[in-house]
Amino acid sequence: MPLPADELLARWSSTLEPLLPGGRAPAAAAAGEDLLARWAEPHRRYHDQRHLREVLAALDVLGPAPVEAVLAAFWHDAVYDPAAPDNEERSAVLAGAVLTDLAAPPGLTAEVARLVRSTADHVVAGDDAAAVLLCDADLWVLAAPPARYAEYARAVREEYAHVPDEAFTDGRSAVLHALVDRPRLYTCDLAHRQWEQSARDNVRAELQRLSQGRVDGRAT
Repeated sequence: MPLPADELLARWSSTLEPLLPGGRAPAAAAAGEDLLARWAEPHRRYHDQRHLREVLAALDVLGPAPVEAVLAAFWHDAVYDPAAPDNEERSAVLAGAVLTDLAAPPGLTAEVARLVRSTADHVVAGDDAAAVLLCDADLWVLAAPPARYAEYARAVREEYAHVPDEAFTDGRSAVLHALVDRPRLYTCDLAHRQWEQSARDNVRAELQRLSQGRVDGRAT
């Protein structure tokens, strides 16, 4: 089950602190509080703490995930501006800067930043185990129960409220088609077995709703 909100910081601290030099626990906790505040920004409707909890829960289902993937989950949408094209890159840069300030091992810092960047398009090599787990977990929502998927779709529309209906419908449809046209939505075998069919059903149903809304002239 997804972590309650009050346990997110504990998960962050228990994952990161053992990897840092002694005496860094207070700074790590402060960095975690700042990070979680980003996830609670008022403009977020889908890319919020609930999404973070769901990604962590999905990682636990697919795992055990390496600590780098867990930390990258915390960072992967740390910067989120619906009007910006480079959120993942900016999130990766922020992760690298904060982890460096915390004196995290350079290899760990570089790997976390690399994994954050992998969520930009969710296209990763099958043998890149950490990236596979993170990207599949990030896409778990596609396979969510229909009620949760409907909430997700509405929340995405709310995040893009600045985009006119027709442009949103075209853009959202293109994104969904690109996903459903893949041979596999999920690279990990466990995710593929458990989530693939539900995800395809949800995505196709949303595409149908978007298409019908365009035909009827309704807001989508």
